[in-house]
Amino acid sequence: MSKPEFAACDFGAESGRVILGILDRGKLRMEELHRFRNPQIRAMGHYHWDLLHLFQELKNGLSRAAARGHRELSGIGVDTWGVDFGILDREGKLLGNPVCYRDPRTEGVMEEVFDLVPADEIYRLTGIQFIQFNTLFQLFSMKDSPALEMGRTMLHMPDLFNFMMTGEKVSEYTIASTSQMLDVSARTWSVDLVERLGIPAEILPGLVRPGSIIGPLMKDMREETGLGEVPVIAPACHDTAAAVAAVPAQGDDWAYLSSGTWSLIGVELDEPCVSPESRQANYTNEGGVNNKIRFLRNNMGMWLLEESRRCWKRDGLEPGYDEIIKMAEEARPFQSVIDPDHISFMKPDNMPRAIAEFCRDTGQQPPDSPGAQARCIFESLALKYRFLIEGINRIRGRDTQMLHIVGGGSRNRMLNQFTADSLGIPVTAGPVEATAIGNIMMQAISTGILESLEEGRRMVKDSFPVETYQPGERELWEEIYQEKKGLFK
Repeated sequence: MSKPEFAACDFGAESGRVILGILDRGKLRMEELHRFRNPQIRAMGHYHWDLLHLFQELKNGLSRAAARGHRELSGIGVDTWGVDFGILDREGKLLGNPVCYRDPRTEGVMEEVFDLVPADEIYRLTGIQFIQFNTLFQLFSMKDSPALEMGRTMLHMPDLFNFMMTGEKVSEYTIASTSQMLDVSARTWSVDLVERLGIPAEILPGLVRPGSIIGPLMKDMREETGLGEVPVIAPACHDTAAAVAAVPAQGDDWAYLSSGTWSLIGVELDEPCVSPESRQANYTNEGGVNNKIRFLRNNMGMWLLEESRRCWKRDGLEPGYDEIIKMAEEARPFQSVIDPDHISFMKPDNMPRAIAEFCRDTGQQPPDSPGAQARCIFESLALKYRFLIEGINRIRGRDTQMLHIVGGGSRNRMLNQFTADSLGIPVTAGPVEATAIGNIMMQAISTGILESLEEGRRMVKDSFPVETYQPGERELWEEIYQEKKGLFK
């Protein structure tokens, strides 16, 4: 094989894709092999992921690689969203489909946990922001369930796919860090915390670092897909960690925003920050590549718009993405502002109605059309981004000079400009497929094709276009921010 070729299996909370990455003379070329939906399935009052369906789609994508002549890939890497997991019994059989993080089973669980271990102690130990669906709280909600009693190994979603391809039961560090069960300083499982909460620590698998080679494809996988004995590599198995690895940045005065269903905004640190101020502001310290800590906040993103579109469609309105932007441009500016992370937006039956109720409850006029709703979402996100960046700057004692937006949301030119206007700093947008790019880049570093993360980021900068947005309308955005920032918790 003259040019190194890698497959990135990138699973998001709404859809998945298998992408071929080809490295050629210092540049990376991407080819989408397969794309598929990833629906949440409601059954018996709970929301599940259909793991076997997703695994079949992964195999379909790999089969297409082989059918197109890419049998001897240099590696296969999987990344997914965080926190969700499956449990295997002693024979390696899955004990039920993984439950979706939006499932209501964890409602009220955090308070029960804090009765056993104080919240401040958990934060000092793990450095992870408190969200009710973190793995720690999901497992605690199961502590009396037969599945946990019979379980022998817990594997997060990408670890499950790696197990199904190789037979190896390991947990990659960046995905494990989302669980709120790692000691953030030692960067190992916090066995003491887990056991104090009545969770059996023996279900925790061994940890591997990003870039580790897990093993070759098993024989049945090779026979079914037509691929050779390809190594399966743990790139950075948490999708945000992979996306941040692909940020085409230099120096250390920049922040990132991984924009998709969720907005993850933060900076890279050498060491975790678990100060009282960080705890009060609920920032998180997740594992990154190259021994970095991703200091960030996990916030609602395009979920607000995606759920609004679902409701509009139910009402007979199906505006395309470009049409939504046009309607938002025509809507009155700053009619209302919401806190995108308010609990009422987590899993509402009707997102437009939830937005309207928030506005009424805060003395604002609700948006009165899809265009006004979309503009409300975009303006609110941009204002919340400023609120969070200000918190990061205050905690680390350094101003952010540039924000890099990556992921699907980086295509939203209106939101990108709003973000530059709100923050008052330049914003660069792109690449869109940052998660898959970071996945492939880490595989290339693992196999020695790229020498370092810095070389990989230079390759990304040379391979993919980015667009820069300069701040404008500062006086208006400053006035609105000062008036509305009290909405943000």
